[in-house]
Amino acid sequence: MKIKRVEHVAIAVRNMAESMKMLENTFGFEMELEETIGSTNLAMYPVGETYIELLETADPNSAIGKQLAEKGQSLFHLCFEVDDIEAALDELRGKGVKLLDETPRTGHGGAKIAFINPESTGDILVELTELTH
Repeated sequence: MKIKRVEHVAIAVRNMAESMKMLENTFGFEMELEETIGSTNLAMYPVGETYIELLETADPNSAIGKQLAEKGQSLFHLCFEVDDIEAALDELRGKGVKLLDETPRTGHGGAKIAFINPESTGDILVELTELTH
């Protein structure tokens, strides 16, 4: 599996508007994408070849909601871009890595995504993505 780059660093936030304002006013970042997937609102800010992804949820029982309750605003996951997500998942399975997503699903901007079980990555949630654009 070839990791192309860190695609994004995701941060769970309590208030999307306040977090967006902070990134824009403090660092001069410009939002590139904003969308809602299920109960999750997300905003993507490019920083060089990588993005900062803000995540806000309306569902306190979601993984994001639970993390906010336990840890407050904090790093949620790291996302690595790969060329072929199905091949990457096959390789990881072959190495005995536990997956949260056995098959890819649709993520931000229509990308194919899959999460690795944190039990296999030192308790860090890692996402793989294959971009469609």
